[in-house]
Amino acid sequence: MTLKYLITGATGGLGASVLSYFVANLPASEYAAASSKEANRKQFEDQGIAFRVADYDDPSSLKTAFQDVENLLFVSTSTFDVEKRRKQHQSFINAAQEAKVQHAIPSLTSASQVWYTSLAFGGKGPDSKADVQQAHLLTEEMMRKTDLNFTSIREGLYVDAFPVFMGWYPSSSTVCLPADGKVAFTLRAELGEATARLMVRGGYDREIVLLTAQETVTFSEIVDIINETTDRQVQFKIVDKEEFLTVKADDEGGKPVAFFKALILWYEGIAKGETCIIDPLMEDLLGRKPVSPREAIRGFLKENRNYEWHQNYANRG
Repeated sequence: MTLKYLITGATGGLGASVLSYFVANLPASEYAAASSKEANRKQFEDQGIAFRVADYDDPSSLKTAFQDVENLLFVSTSTFDVEKRRKQHQSFINAAQEAKVQHAIPSLTSASQVWYTSLAFGGKGPDSKADVQQAHLLTEEMMRKTDLNFTSIREGLYVDAFPVFMGWYPSSSTVCLPADGKVAFTLRAELGEATARLMVRGGYDREIVLLTAQETVTFSEIVDIINETTDRQVQFKIVDKEEFLTVKADDEGGKPVAFFKALILWYEGIAKGETCIIDPLMEDLLGRKPVSPREAIRGFLKENRNYEWHQNYANRG
């Protein structure tokens, strides 16, 4: 029996949001969840959701998981190691081909395809130098070299993760960055919903699409929002690269200096305008205007003035 939708990364934030839309809007026979651990099976099957194991480091599990699947959500792995992510993604693409998730038919819109969750550095373009974007660009190129029908979804940067992008902690009195710039920060939950709606709509064969909020915000403006919302007096300071790395050598979250060296390329891209590009597709898919980054950040801080983001803390188990 053919499965219409398989959602990989279903225990992660974006994948879980996509799955939630399917649970609320589609018959349970049309979709299944997938993650890398067999131990997660029970939590899904107890909810009446079919489950498959899809371990990006185990090609045989991918080939088995992808059998008889029409639409496959390809959630990017979370490692910052570009080479490791490249290998994981190549294994995923190879398995999708071997399992014949679909084969594009010239001049026809296929009902089946791979939906890849990329990142919105550089809009729809190929030239971003940001370290975090490189594995996505490589993955898109790997898919172009196959006969897979795919859509690369350049997902807006998560507004939920603004603390890690700024190096901000509830204890911070100063935010020091090597650059400032506009970012179309976007709610992860709305990205999940829009991604699910895009999969149901179909089309966009072998294309790159961009999902973003319809407004941008700068880091300095976010500091103003923090101060206005929580009655803090946080200062914002632009520093050179050397001072930035010196400050981050004693990172409260325990992240290594190598992480911040890579982050400098992110900031350079942001300063050049790589994250200020907005697109109307997300509003069209949602049927409403996405939550603005300012509104989202105020909401997080009003709910919890000491709002945190897990990726800011490498020193937590």
